[in-house]
Amino acid sequence: MKNFSGKVLFLDRDDINTDEIIPARYLTENSKEALQPYLLEDLEMTGFDPRQDIAGKAAIVTRDNFGCGSSREHAPWALEVNNINIVIGVGFARIFRQNMYNCGLMAVQLPSDTIEQLFARFAGKDTTVTTDFEKRKLVFSAGDQVEELEFELGGFDKALVEAGGWIGYADEKY
Repeated sequence: MKNFSGKVLFLDRDDINTDEIIPARYLTENSKEALQPYLLEDLEMTGFDPRQDIAGKAAIVTRDNFGCGSSREHAPWALEVNNINIVIGVGFARIFRQNMYNCGLMAVQLPSDTIEQLFARFAGKDTTVTTDFEKRKLVFSAGDQVEELEFELGGFDKALVEAGGWIGYADEKY
């Protein structure tokens, strides 16, 4: 099972689409590793520089409808190869969300007021999230500030994560 804890990248925007996660011009690459330097390269947000802001991050906290656009698996692959195994937001495009779990990654949905609270308390700070997968808890911390949150995870999604994704799950079951 992958690691779902580490430093947090806050992306304060709704509707970040798969073309912004990994631009279409890189879809001809034939390995996940080849996608690594291009993650969020075309994301336009004031003050965001992918060359500086992604390094060392292991989680993303964002707003609503993350992963909208086309249905490519390359978007979760680009996250995974950059060691970002969990994205936490208000909501996700349906296919993107399932592609995350199919890759053994997590797309955790929290209420909008909870996400707003995370941005208010932790954005702009050196924030870490610790994920307790079994207890379904997230613990955010920055300095002396700590926030513990529960999250939901369906049985099949849990099985996919535990197996490392769809291929591992199919190997175990079939």
